[in-house]
Amino acid sequence: MENKKGSTGNKKKTAAIVIVLLIIGSLTYYGVNYYFKYFSPNVNAGHEYLYIRTGSSFNEVYNTLKQEDILKDTASFLWAAQKMNYTNRVKPGRYRLHSELSNRKLINMLKSGSQEPVTLSFQNLRLKEQFAGFVGKKIEADSTQIIHLLDSEGFVHQYGFTTENVYTMFLPNSYQLFWNSSPEKFFKRMYESYHKFWTPKRLHKASDIGLKPTEVSVLAAIVDAEALHDSEMPTIAGLYLNRLKKGMKLESDPTVIFAKNDFTIKRVLSRYLSFDSPYNTYLHTGLPPGPIMMPSINAINAVLDAKKTSYIYMCAKEDFSGYHNFATTMADHLVNAHKFQQALNERNIKK
Repeated sequence: MENKKGSTGNKKKTAAIVIVLLIIGSLTYYGVNYYFKYFSPNVNAGHEYLYIRTGSSFNEVYNTLKQEDILKDTASFLWAAQKMNYTNRVKPGRYRLHSELSNRKLINMLKSGSQEPVTLSFQNLRLKEQFAGFVGKKIEADSTQIIHLLDSEGFVHQYGFTTENVYTMFLPNSYQLFWNSSPEKFFKRMYESYHKFWTPKRLHKASDIGLKPTEVSVLAAIVDAEALHDSEMPTIAGLYLNRLKKGMKLESDPTVIFAKNDFTIKRVLSRYLSFDSPYNTYLHTGLPPGPIMMPSINAINAVLDAKKTSYIYMCAKEDFSGYHNFATTMADHLVNAHKFQQALNERNIKK
């Protein structure tokens, strides 16, 4: 009897041990499984960003992750996303990825909208269409949406511009903004920087030379187009201000090239000067209705701090150094112009 009781006790003890081991094994399995689903790195190397467009659903985000092979295990991400209530909290943006991101960290980043801003740097973009194309490659809004606002009289009027001079609002610099910024938010961001640039000191300088800020930029664009060397900008700006004060036509070759929309022209011929356009300063007195290019900050400052001279004529130097010969009389100017035209002929530059 004692042996039977001992045998029964051993069996119960063994069964208890087995049950405990099964429980431990089960807990270990679920614990390890839980750990890997939440905390194990789950992003494949070689992916820099995840872009989530405005209005995207969770299914669209999930499909992007699968199609672009961003995740090592998409099933665990789906499970974690459901557990963490991300499926109905999708936020658009540009999210930085790295191979150490776990499902938990990735989902927390996406849920909170902790995106990395875009750095937008631009300068010397001649046409607003080029500018719109450049910006459209950097943020979610495409070039068509940006051009639409640039050409909307009602929209740009809110900021005090016309569709002709609104391009003066975009000052060459580096800006940080979110990738999913709407076209309207983008314009607002640019205007804020424009407003900060035009300090009371700069506004006072503009008033002293009889120009509005937009007019300063329009003239600066001409100065920028004429000057190969920044050191000449204040002299060129002063020359054009002299012509404006005298009521003379600016007669700037770059405005003719812009009017004809042919930037391959190297020699502005007489027949080009009669091309009918409000941007042709050989035909029309005063400033063009808008800038012929995006002026640099140096050119804007050169207009505001223009050099005071009596020059009213200039011509490129015949040595093709990019510098100019300046003159106060037509007689001296014609001498300079003849030298340059002769140099063009010698190099067979006909157009």
